[in-house]
Amino acid sequence: MIHPILGLHHVTATVNDAQQDLDFCLNLLGMRLVKKTVNFDNHHVYHFYYGTERGAPGTIWTTFPYKDRGVRAGVKGAGQVVTTSFSVPSASLSFWRDRLQAHNARSQATTSFGEEALLTTDPSGLRFELVGTDRDAREPWTGNGVGAAEAVRGLHGVTTIVRALGPTVDLMTSVLGYTLVNKEGARTRLAVGGDTPGHFIDVVEDPNAAPAVNGLGTVHHVAMAIATADEQLRLRAELLQLGVQVTEVRDRCYFQSIYFREPGGVLFEVATIQPGFTVDEPLSSLGRELKLPYWEEPHRASIESGLAPVEYR
Repeated sequence: MIHPILGLHHVTATVNDAQQDLDFCLNLLGMRLVKKTVNFDNHHVYHFYYGTERGAPGTIWTTFPYKDRGVRAGVKGAGQVVTTSFSVPSASLSFWRDRLQAHNARSQATTSFGEEALLTTDPSGLRFELVGTDRDAREPWTGNGVGAAEAVRGLHGVTTIVRALGPTVDLMTSVLGYTLVNKEGARTRLAVGGDTPGHFIDVVEDPNAAPAVNGLGTVHHVAMAIATADEQLRLRAELLQLGVQVTEVRDRCYFQSIYFREPGGVLFEVATIQPGFTVDEPLSSLGRELKLPYWEEPHRASIESGLAPVEYR
């Protein structure tokens, strides 16, 4: 059975310094911080969520800043998302080239499937692409010197590396509902919920790729959106029937999630749309205060004392 995956939900990475991460995502990329919370598995580490005004699924980039927590630098390789791409208007690429240079961030011009892009890295070594496209009608968040004509629209897609393409494509097409929409050398583009930005996963086949190692400067997982908790449970049941090891449903407060590895080793998450980021603070003040899950509220004082101080506008 093919399950109704809607598109991308978010991408989550492990970064180094919390302040540097905020500065890069807010002051350079011009995103909105839609939630400041903690890693539910390590409550002395922030979990930052960046996106558009509401943090709509398909626009969300999230980070765990693990500086001074004993986490090694990661290694990009097979079984991992190696590049995260964001959509910007085609005519804005020169603006972004100049902006990256002004912030001492190097950029390199690239092209994939006929779309020009700028490749850059953040202070932790994560690879980002700003993809110029005129096929993204999503309403952007504007601010920090980035206007509507240039602003990031949301996730464009991600690029993964696997050693063998076939099993990955089989699971994605036969269970998750993806279709093959393009191929360019070793790169295969799959899409679900539409052949538009916010719906792409590019899979690069490299039989000789070294295995990825999670750590600072690497993507931890990519999440796909599903409409309801019932559909999520049906997908989980089918994955288990197929012999895929999948977690129980986990309450992430702003959505519910299941996690599993596709055959190439990339960690996939499937997350519900609801309840969203306004469940615990008003839209106008998203991301301003530290929000904790209800089970951590009794420990707020000790949690706050263990978090690095950060500043942002």
